[in-house]
Amino acid sequence: MVRPRFQSKKLELNGMNITEDEYLKNALKLKTGMSVAVRNYNLPRECILHYFHSHKCFVFDRPASKIDLQNLDNVAESQLDHAFVQQTKRFCQFIYEKSPVKSLSGGYTMTGRSLGDVAVSYVESIRSGSIPSMENAVLALAKIENSRAVHEALSKYDELMSQHVSKFPTETQDELLNLDKECHAEALSDFMKLSFKDENHEYQYKLINELVIKKAIYQQQNEQASEIKSRTLLQELSAEMEKGIREGKYSVPGGYKLFTDEKKTLEANYLRAKGKGVKSLEVLQQFLKEKESVESTILIADKTLEEKEKRLAEQKSQAEAASRAKEILERTNMELEKNLASERESYDMHMKMLEKKISEEREKIKEENEWLIKEKLKEQEEMMKGGFKTQCQMLEDEIGRLREENRQPISLMDEIITTFLPGTLGKIVKKVLL
Repeated sequence: MVRPRFQSKKLELNGMNITEDEYLKNALKLKTGMSVAVRNYNLPRECILHYFHSHKCFVFDRPASKIDLQNLDNVAESQLDHAFVQQTKRFCQFIYEKSPVKSLSGGYTMTGRSLGDVAVSYVESIRSGSIPSMENAVLALAKIENSRAVHEALSKYDELMSQHVSKFPTETQDELLNLDKECHAEALSDFMKLSFKDENHEYQYKLINELVIKKAIYQQQNEQASEIKSRTLLQELSAEMEKGIREGKYSVPGGYKLFTDEKKTLEANYLRAKGKGVKSLEVLQQFLKEKESVESTILIADKTLEEKEKRLAEQKSQAEAASRAKEILERTNMELEKNLASERESYDMHMKMLEKKISEEREKIKEENEWLIKEKLKEQEEMMKGGFKTQCQMLEDEIGRLREENRQPISLMDEIITTFLPGTLGKIVKKVLL
């Protein structure tokens, strides 16, 4: 509390000098009785006692003479009253050193921006004619901050992943999944730092969905980069073969063997080359399939081969194509399994970080409650001395509620699974992890 003292009156009570804090304590004392005047007198004091549990008072002398007060904005600091200046310094020192950081239940630290958002929401309630409520203002702030937390987390993920896009394609799917895991963890960490009162975990669930979508986009970009790289390599390796086809190099006796030998050499060189990425086999299979009609024409035209040899050569070519298709299918299935395992790891990471956050928030709430119980007990003692039985009972009920809240055992994992991962997703993770 800050109180101006523009008259040279000492702080006294019953003829005794008192301190500033004693002045405030006396000013907050309630009056006995049930008259309208007494109730009106007690109401603001009861509100102060109920909502503000630590009290500090500063009494300021008049900053300047009566004449200078009329033009205070233009008065130089050197012209201000010395006692006023010293008290102002003491007040500022107290604020900087002793005043706690503004925070909400659970330890969420209020910033200037978030405090401004709360004020705007509160004022808008008044302007709209509804009853202003700090709880509603905080809920409105939670929506703003949690939306901002999701946005910041997704921006962090994009920022980190975009640093690797120029290096696409990755050689294997595992490389991309590891990148996603690292970037996902950083994004989630940012979200956890910024979010608060996400009671139904609505915003974290939204973050999961958005990250899954973004991951799929980067996987698609990686696959496209692999296809481009692989096709470019095949074009380079097959340049001589394409020239031979155009010039009829293989349309001669023995041309089929010459063509298949060069095709095998091309395939071996392609498979040895690094940096093709995750779609290299699919691109090779497509390339060889496009050459099947040319190979069949060369086989038919080769007069050095008997019909039986031609049938065997065709069967061998078909068997090789089937073997490649089988290998592609097996690899695709394996990649799907790895992708599912990666998603499970991501959900597991979300749950562990969420469990840690909930545990830390509850521990802070418990500490706040313990402090509040001590303050309420002090307040109750003062009320008992003043004979305010009703207020004493109300305080007793509130103290009991706080103690019961601190005693409540809670299974964090069950809460996370039932509220954070609803529906099918929750069932999957519960089956995997439990």
